[in-house]
Amino acid sequence: MIYKKVAKIKEEISAVGIGCWNMGGDWDSCEEQNSIDIIHAAMDLGINFFDVAPVYGWGVSETVLGKALAQDNRRSKVIIASKGGLLWNDKHETTNNLSKASLLKEIDESLRRLQTDYIDIYQMHWPDPSVPLEETAEALQIMKDSGKIRYVGLSNFAQSDVEKMMTMISVDCQQSLYNMLERNPASYHGIPLDYRTEDEVLPTVRKYGQAFLPYSPFFQGLLAGKFLKGIDFSSHDIRNANPKLVGKNFTVYLEAARKIKALADEINRPMNELALNWLRQKPEVTSIIGGASTVQQLQDNICCTTWEITDEQMQKINEILVPFKSMG
Repeated sequence: MIYKKVAKIKEEISAVGIGCWNMGGDWDSCEEQNSIDIIHAAMDLGINFFDVAPVYGWGVSETVLGKALAQDNRRSKVIIASKGGLLWNDKHETTNNLSKASLLKEIDESLRRLQTDYIDIYQMHWPDPSVPLEETAEALQIMKDSGKIRYVGLSNFAQSDVEKMMTMISVDCQQSLYNMLERNPASYHGIPLDYRTEDEVLPTVRKYGQAFLPYSPFFQGLLAGKFLKGIDFSSHDIRNANPKLVGKNFTVYLEAARKIKALADEINRPMNELALNWLRQKPEVTSIIGGASTVQQLQDNICCTTWEITDEQMQKINEILVPFKSMG
C-alpha cells in the first residue's frame, strides 16, 4: 500500500480508501457479513481509511462499519471519516441541517452506531445556507474540545465558504466529486455544486495542506467497466437518481468510457486500475474513496498502487478527457 501525508493531518493515510455507501443497502449489492469481510480484508491489505455517513443506508453503513471495527480491537488501527448535517424522515426525504443543536445530536448518534467514542475526520456533508457558518463552527469546536472529533472536513462546499470557515476553525480535509469524466462537475445526482473541483478545490487543498478525498472515482461504476453495453442496475438502485447515467448525457459519458477501456486494453491494465491511478498520481489526492462489493474487487482496486501511468500514456488519457474539463 502507498500512504500519503498532508500538513493538516498527523497520520499517514492509505492512498486507497473504502467508501461505505454501498454497505447500507442503497445499491444492488449488500449483505452485512460480506461488507464486514471486505472491511477486514481491506485492513489486512493495508487500507486504514474508511469513509461513511449517517445517511448511507439510513444509519446502516455506520452500523456495519462499527460492527466490523469492534472485532479484535480494529478501531484503533483505522481513520474513520464520517459526516453530519444531512437528516432524513420516515419517507427517506433528506434535509440539510448544520445547526448547532442538530450537529451536537447527530455526532452522538454516529458515535453510537460506530461503537466508538471519537471520529477522526468529521465532515459537513453539504452546505446549509439557512445556518450561519459561525454557528456550525461553534458546534464543531465543542466536539473537538470534548474529544468527539479530531479533524474537521467540508464536503461539497464552495471555496469561499471554506476560506471563511478557516477563519473560525481549522478545516483539515475536503471531499468533492472528482473522476476522469467529472473534472469540474456542476452537479451531482442533479444537485447543483457550488465548486469546480479541478479549477478551485485542488488549488485550495494545495494552499493549506488539507487532505483531499475525491468521491465517486468510478463514476458510480462506469469507469470500472460496468454499463459499457448499457445500464443494467435494478429499478431500486439509487443510481437511477443520477441523470448523467440515465439521462440524455449518458451517451457522451459512455463513448468516453469506451475509449478509456480501449486504452486500458492497449496498455494491458484493467479499466478500474487506470481510473484509480489517474487520481492517485495527482499530488493533491490523499485517499480515493472507492467502494467494493466483493473482496476480489477490493484486491483488484489495490493493484493501482503497484504501477505508474507513463507520460506517454497520460498524454493519451488527456486527449480523451479534454471535453470533460468543463463538462458538468
